[in-house]
Amino acid sequence: MCEPSLSYDMSAQASSGETTELTAKQRRILQYLCEHADVRTYFKSRLIGEELDLSAKEVGTNMPALQRGGFGLHIEKWGYSSGTTWKVTV
Repeated sequence: MCEPSLSYDMSAQASSGETTELTAKQRRILQYLCEHADVRTYFKSRLIGEELDLSAKEVGTNMPALQRGGFGLHIEKWGYSSGTTWKVTV
């Protein structure tokens, strides 16, 4: 289940329980992925950006925080032809 939370654990093994807040852009991207991951698996940075009024670079720069997050999504960089593609699974 996808959980768009406001913060994420810095490390799955972090003993201190330290968390970092997601930025507004990261929350918007996470919400978009949560809403669409049930029906789609592959997402291009450019197309996410078009939907959220962000550049492809802004999407790509913010994805690593979501990859580390443990929000109920598994996100991996998948392809680079004609822009970065992300494989997102629930």
